[in-house]
Amino acid sequence: MASFSSRGPNILEGSILKPDITAPGVRVIAAFTLATGPTGEDYDKRRTAFNTESGTSMSCPHVSGIVGLLKSLHPDWTPAAIRSAIMTTGKEQTRAADPGLVYDLTVNDFLNYLCSHGYTAKDLKLFTDKPYNCPESFSLTDFNYPSISVVNLNDTITVTRRVKNVGSPGKYYIHVREPTGVLVSVEPCNLEFKKLGEEKTFKVTFKLAPKWKLSSDVFGILTWSDGKHFVRSPLVVRPC
Repeated sequence: MASFSSRGPNILEGSILKPDITAPGVRVIAAFTLATGPTGEDYDKRRTAFNTESGTSMSCPHVSGIVGLLKSLHPDWTPAAIRSAIMTTGKEQTRAADPGLVYDLTVNDFLNYLCSHGYTAKDLKLFTDKPYNCPESFSLTDFNYPSISVVNLNDTITVTRRVKNVGSPGKYYIHVREPTGVLVSVEPCNLEFKKLGEEKTFKVTFKLAPKWKLSSDVFGILTWSDGKHFVRSPLVVRPC
């Protein structure tokens, strides 16, 4: 990560890991305006069609290009599915076109998120054309995000996730690289998909190792794989 980039944590919502996608953004050669010199100073009379630039303006087009490609290949995918495909395939962007499984989100998932932050039925009318009643209970740890971030782990926390098959039928097996000092178990340990669009739910339980106390953030990886696809999700556990 560049020194000027955000490295987290997410101070607004600890249960959602940010940043979640990053792309090259330092000294990138790109098209440049002929309206000003490469330094941007008034005295700089030079003009060039290309320049080396850094920042979000360079990083964003990399991701936007991948998003455009995925939307062309899969016009029925939601923005959440596209983000999941990019996040879970990591550095292998070409694999984002065939990620195997995606963590999708519905409108109701986002409405439940707003409910958890105190939005009323009246407030929700600003976001949906239909009346929506908040559920009696909703945990942000169950927000169906491709990454899993657990905050204030004192003993045991269980989160739920839902994955959708966007590839061929197959059986996926779980592999977990546990965060230091944290025991992680997944139920079930395999998921079998028989058709396109089929969804399966699984639970991930985090438990502190005996006599262990977290003093800083610890990281791990959860991967579902059928031997061809590798659906990787970051695991982050933060102390109290």
